Amino acid sequence: MPLAWLPARLTGRRAQTATASTLDFTVPGWPGHLPGQHVDVRLTADDGYQAARSYSLAAPADGDRLELGVQVVADGEVSPYLADQLPPGGEVEIRGPLGNWFVWRPEQTEPALLVAGGSGVVPLTAMIRAHRLAGSSSLFQLVYSVREPENTWYREELADRGSPFLDIRFVHTRLAPPGAARRPGRIMAADLEEQAARLKAASPVYVCGPTGFVEAVSDLLVDLLTDLGKDPATIRTERFG
Repeated sequence: MPLAWLPARLTGRRAQTATASTLDFTVPGWPGHLPGQHVDVRLTADDGYQAARSYSLAAPADGDRLELGVQVVADGEVSPYLADQLPPGGEVEIRGPLGNWFVWRPEQTEPALLVAGGSGVVPLTAMIRAHRLAGSSSLFQLVYSVREPENTWYREELADRGSPFLDIRFVHTRLAPPGAARRPGRIMAADLEEQAARLKAASPVYVCGPTGFVEAVSDLLVDLLTDLGKDPATIRTERFG
């Protein structure tokens, strides 16, 4: 049975980068969701024209409140309006939750590896937040690739590790912060070797980001896991663009 479109009211907006925001919506009748899932957002113009796009959920289920991450796409129909123009109290329609494969559940106990490129960190942040809320003692490892520090989503939140079970590493591809040990450059196998070695046979690996990034990282991880005698079938991907 198709999921119904539900009315959603904007209750808050926070800038993450110069071109990205997180948006809070209240969605009466929301059925709940799992960390890692996404939704469709639909806009309807006065003349009846409609446009819909998919956006990742940035936080675990919290009643009828949803938090979405929106990266502005140049010349886009939907993202510029959501990120900058939809007024507080304005309404859109939301359908979901969508995606049952790219999810993390609090009952999972294996160490996990999360690899994000740019705004691909949004659904992985939902997993990290759920991990914290659950008080999980499973090891969570995030490798986050961004062009430069100013492009980092959730900068303060990710800087506050707050748990011995959360390991976060940054890979800067164009400009690294002062004092960084790693020089700027694309993510390489060396950036993932230590984390991959900590995984167990059934450990999930989540990769999210632009298509080119996801394909490159997945290839690296397939080789790493194979060399370690682990099953690459544990790799789960979510891509956009």
